[in-house]
Amino acid sequence: MITSNKLEIIGLAGTNGSGKDTVGEMLAEKHGYLFVSVSDLLRVELKRRGLPIERENLRTLSAGWRRESGLGVLVIKAVEFYEQQKANYKGIVMASLRNPGEADEIHKLGGTLVWVDADPKVRYNRVFSRQRTAEDRKTFEQFIAEEQAEMQHNGDEATLNMSAVKDKADIMLLNDGNDISAFKKYAEKVLNLT
Repeated sequence: MITSNKLEIIGLAGTNGSGKDTVGEMLAEKHGYLFVSVSDLLRVELKRRGLPIERENLRTLSAGWRRESGLGVLVIKAVEFYEQQKANYKGIVMASLRNPGEADEIHKLGGTLVWVDADPKVRYNRVFSRQRTAEDRKTFEQFIAEEQAEMQHNGDEATLNMSAVKDKADIMLLNDGNDISAFKKYAEKVLNLT
């Protein structure tokens, strides 16, 4: 079990389509957390720069920010946003952490890092069915290849390395089913929120 003070700051990491946003949204709606998607922070900046919102651009921008401001910069930006309105929330939950420096920043702040995962075919079907962007329209083989590129550093320490983030996780959540309500209840139980 984890203690309640470690739940003021929760970092969510995991594979694409695993259910990170589902956990974040549940914590926001049911438990009073501010949910911040660090990917959305990047999307806003890409839009501001007039660049297409594509995975490669997201990776390039996040690596650039890490090189300029430190490996935990996305966590710091999310926490600064939270600090401005802290009185309105129980805590902050942020997703999708993809660099071990972000995991380290969560721990440095006394927070809990949660890794969410699911079977690759299940995740692919989720992503393919939602098709939020053109990026979601790809073959299973392309989906797996992109994930493999994000699992290990492809360059310096500022690039993505989701395997190293997974190794630093405090809690693991498995989401292989199709029952969102059951998954939310399972996540609440594991996070000791029920």
